[in-house]
Amino acid sequence: MNIIVLVKQTFDTEEKIVVEQGTVVEDGVKFVINPYDEYAVEQAIQIRDDAGGKVTVVSVGPDRAAEALRTALAMGADEAVLIQDSRIGHDEYSVALALHAFISQEPYDIILGGNFSVDNGAGQVAVRLAKLLAIPHASSITKLDISVGKAVAIRDAEGDLETVELPLPALFTAQQGLNEPRYPSLQGIMKAKKKPFRELSLDDLNLDAGAVAPRTERKDLQLPPARQAGKIISGEPAEQAQELFRLLRTEAKVI
Repeated sequence: MNIIVLVKQTFDTEEKIVVEQGTVVEDGVKFVINPYDEYAVEQAIQIRDDAGGKVTVVSVGPDRAAEALRTALAMGADEAVLIQDSRIGHDEYSVALALHAFISQEPYDIILGGNFSVDNGAGQVAVRLAKLLAIPHASSITKLDISVGKAVAIRDAEGDLETVELPLPALFTAQQGLNEPRYPSLQGIMKAKKKPFRELSLDDLNLDAGAVAPRTERKDLQLPPARQAGKIISGEPAEQAQELFRLLRTEAKVI
């Protein structure tokens, strides 16, 4: 069973976000594996341990993304691939194309990724990749059972659960609750240093810069306005209701 896991490096969710001149300041910031991708890595390791095979983790990102891949190796993944090239756009379209160029040349039975990334809230890369590879996919899964030639997944469907059966190869994105990701052990960290780690550029993938040019452009980035202090409405219930209606209409402008 050949399993490929899509990994993205993101800000630690405990970090304070600082924006200067329309750019997030990264100096001194701690980066981690996107939390939803950790579920995907853990699931891939469990499947491999049960069925045999190999787990390859792959990321498109800057040099620092290698740290996230090495964490995945320490968790138990077998190989890692970093696609790093400044000519690759940062939007989901460009990243999906770069991943497709690599994965389409690799043997795989299952592709796993996180449901979405916590840095920009996007959940497009994996499903775009499934479209490019022309394979079925199921998103936001909370359970996955693999048998010969097929997979049965339970997915979170807007507060309800949906059971889907897909032929393999297929792609799945992990939701919270799929499993409990393991912490890398000291032994795993030491072993990770000896595991295969490839670094690829557009030239290695036979792609030119024009092919992966972004389709979207971010014009501005700013923090949300500071939250204003709340208001206490006094008076009788009828008076409070009338005042609340007035505030919602004149200040909040929601009615």
